[in-house]
Amino acid sequence: MTSSDPETIEKLEWAVWPSFAMLAGIQLDLFTVLKDGSKTAGQISEAIGVKEAKLKSLLYALVAVGLLTVEQGRFANSAQAHRFLVRGSPTYRGGKHEVLAHDWKAGLQTANSIRTAVPQAKRDFLSASQDALETFYRSNHAQALRRGRELMASYDLSLHRTLLDVGGGSGGLSIAVTEALPHINATVLDLPVVTPITQRIIDETGVRARIEVIAADVISDSLAGSYDAAVLSSFIQVMSADEARRAIKHVGDVVREGGAIYIRGDVVDDSGTSPLGAVMRNLVYLNIYDEGRAYTEKEHKQWLEEAGFADIERKILPDGCSMLRAWKHN
Repeated sequence: MTSSDPETIEKLEWAVWPSFAMLAGIQLDLFTVLKDGSKTAGQISEAIGVKEAKLKSLLYALVAVGLLTVEQGRFANSAQAHRFLVRGSPTYRGGKHEVLAHDWKAGLQTANSIRTAVPQAKRDFLSASQDALETFYRSNHAQALRRGRELMASYDLSLHRTLLDVGGGSGGLSIAVTEALPHINATVLDLPVVTPITQRIIDETGVRARIEVIAADVISDSLAGSYDAAVLSSFIQVMSADEARRAIKHVGDVVREGGAIYIRGDVVDDSGTSPLGAVMRNLVYLNIYDEGRAYTEKEHKQWLEEAGFADIERKILPDGCSMLRAWKHN
């Protein structure tokens, strides 16, 4: 295909700015300022303590990308912004802004990460401080809750009584499932540096008696117990291929015959070119993880079959992530 018009290149040159506008709005918490109704630019700037002349450019940019509306000089949240970007909302996504800022900044190091074969913005959970880890997991907690609701909407969990949440972080997935399904007891497994945070968050809920927290390294440790189902959410993509194979094998060893495993995360088609979201997030992973990446569907199926699973099915989700379910051989 030839063209004298660099249309694709021009679009890509400016594609980042709508995202940066959203990030700035979250960082300034202006969506929360508008939670009770529309305000003028002057009222918004006064509420957040900035100069109106500077803020106006951002307000109109947010109107242009569909996160705000404006009528007769008064700005208001769009329906999506009201639901997802107002602090205190149970569906709030804005707590991720520090993670987004880190990942987008990391993206600027992509060429250097490739040249050096070393992630230039490495995310190392083992060396991070407890404060940094707690900030990270609490900022992602609302998303983890959504992952639990998404799992229940995608599959019938009525046959399961025990659930192993591998690499469960904040425990949000297990919290959402146990709150909605009183017949299920959950176990959240994560690294020893993470589980104290997990326990604190779970202790803040009304389902703490039905969620156990255990510390283990699923890559190197054989696991104890027996479970009807296991969930691995945003987990496989942070490790090497050999580590992923070992982790799935260890999880498979504790899933009962007839039980199920659910893997949610970035999975690319065997072509390597789709879904677009998973392909693009691979650029994030090469900047923040030593060996993590979005593995192919074929690789996932091979690991699952080696671990004793069959009847593997995959769903592609609206955000470009995938959900795989497989059943343990009888």
